[in-house]
Amino acid sequence: MDNSVIFAFVLTIIAGLSTGIGSIFAFFTRRTNTKFLAVALGFSAGVMIYVSFIDIFMEAKDLLATELGKQGGMWATMGAFFGGIFIIALIDYLVPSYENPHESHMVEEIGTCETIPVNKKLFRSGLLVAAAITIHNFPEGIATFTMALKNQSVGIAIAFAIAIHNIPEGIAVSIPVFCATGERKRAFLLSLLSGFAEPLGALLAYIILLPFLNNLILGIVFASVAGIMIYISFDELLPSAREYGEHHLSMYGLIAGMIIMSVSLILLG
Repeated sequence: MDNSVIFAFVLTIIAGLSTGIGSIFAFFTRRTNTKFLAVALGFSAGVMIYVSFIDIFMEAKDLLATELGKQGGMWATMGAFFGGIFIIALIDYLVPSYENPHESHMVEEIGTCETIPVNKKLFRSGLLVAAAITIHNFPEGIATFTMALKNQSVGIAIAFAIAIHNIPEGIAVSIPVFCATGERKRAFLLSLLSGFAEPLGALLAYIILLPFLNNLILGIVFASVAGIMIYISFDELLPSAREYGEHHLSMYGLIAGMIIMSVSLILLG
């Protein structure tokens, strides 16, 4: 295993396990920093949207054009892009809405949980929330891993954006589990484990995709990754930022993410 593959795996692990940061926020802070989360989620969306359209989509188009010709490459790029959107939308559809991790949670909920009797039967609900987030994280691991293999600087940016996006997901796991069991340690561990789906997605990409990687496969994967990240940005990140009640701050974060990503691509490209 060469250094580039190891680097890609490390990035994916860091991005995935940042769900644990959400648990730390939940259990060791008194109030939810809604301003921070709104800016951070907007920033993450800005990074993902900009890099998807400006870098990843265009890279996919160029790769597929070399294999299929200009028009054929464009059709293949569009098909793979919307195919990626369809895949992540299908995952969303198959996860019941009441278990869907997109709902925002506040650390103040911990205080409410501490005032009611612990009900062990509710633990199953907490596990379902963790399972739902695990399913959502799987394609993100593939996206981070494949992009880090191709371009380390872009891979770092994507891993950072996904890590920010995973913080509220960690809160979404830890709070229901704590309310079900009254155990902070168990809630933290389940929140952390839900992020392991991303390294598993990377492992799948390594085992299945890497041995057959050529311009055609790489172009299709890149276009699909762009579609997945666009969907995540518009369906998860921006709505979550708004739910924290800081609409303008989320937009400032979005613009800042785009600016920083554009400068990074120029300096590191």
